[in-house]
Amino acid sequence: MNLHEYQAKQLIAKYGISVPKGIVIKSIDEVDQSIGELETSSYVIKAQIHAGGRGKAGGVKIVSSKKEVSEVVNSLLHKKLVTYQNKPDGQPVSSILIEESCEIEKELYFSILIDRQSEKIVVIASSAGGMEIEEISKNNPEKIIKELCSPISGLMDFQSRNIAFALDLPIEMINDFVKFARSAFKVFVESDLVLLEINPLVITSDKKIIALDCKVTVDDNALCKQKTLAELRDWSQNDSKEAEAFNAGLNYIALNGNIGCMVNGAGLAMATMDLIKLYGGEPANFLDVGGGATAETVAKAFKIILDDKNVQVVLVNIFGGIMRCDIIAEGIIAAVKEVGIQIPIVVRLEGTNVDPGKKLLQSSGLNIKAANSLTEAATIATSLIKK
Repeated sequence: MNLHEYQAKQLIAKYGISVPKGIVIKSIDEVDQSIGELETSSYVIKAQIHAGGRGKAGGVKIVSSKKEVSEVVNSLLHKKLVTYQNKPDGQPVSSILIEESCEIEKELYFSILIDRQSEKIVVIASSAGGMEIEEISKNNPEKIIKELCSPISGLMDFQSRNIAFALDLPIEMINDFVKFARSAFKVFVESDLVLLEINPLVITSDKKIIALDCKVTVDDNALCKQKTLAELRDWSQNDSKEAEAFNAGLNYIALNGNIGCMVNGAGLAMATMDLIKLYGGEPANFLDVGGGATAETVAKAFKIILDDKNVQVVLVNIFGGIMRCDIIAEGIIAAVKEVGIQIPIVVRLEGTNVDPGKKLLQSSGLNIKAANSLTEAATIATSLIKK
């Protein structure tokens, strides 16, 4: 789950990390009421959406008068902002962060995330702040600094000092950086984050360390215990079908293809999508119905998939381990009848009672094509797409 920038800054500020003084605007009337709280010669105006590339898309502006602030806020608020990272129709701007500007002496990159290969937490830093980390990795890999940390012992002070020296920070700022890094790591662990990215992390002209921008992603699996953070979820930033699926207990991610996917198990779902791509198709979604899918769950999943008008075929790939394939087949047939699906359905079943399940599908009289393997299912599904 992503947080907005202003929410992320409020979170890290609680741990003593310095952020620019700012106000959050959710209506144009609030500008005149709140702008007086800021004491600055220029204002930084930032549209709040869950996507990068806001600056290049016109979502970040620096102005020098209150009149200009109102004009920019009016041009952004309650509009949709399209960046290279989000959907073609953009994401709605429901709030705007207005901050005091600061005099920047040096821009750095700093992030903490999970390194799944080493099964540790990795702290990444670079002297090339303000740039995308992928761009730094591609063009200036020698500028990337990494420190692997044990989840038990955490980020040690000597590791923070190593990073500070590698960033060529002045000797008088080393202790301040160690304190900052210690706080950032504490935020990461205590808030159950999978990503904390501060880009840029700036050194100001008066030698202060300030998080000028901040991105936070909370582990969805930890939201049950991070209730305060869970309340910050902004569903307007997601596809509407994703919110509906979440409320139904389904794991759904909208994509841009035309072959709907319904699978039990995240790994199997990704393998299914890979095969669709391999045979020339484009998946319209990722949808994991889970291991205990019922007829009601399957019906709900079909409805969510078919809300996407680009879907021309639905590929159902179910491995019946705990569930019996004949019961699954009955659920699929009942769901197809209930929803009134008019497009082809390709079903691949494997596992307990697979043969009775296939017979049920074949004798249903519905537009359901039973496949004997995942490869065959992907081939059939891609062949049914209207060219």
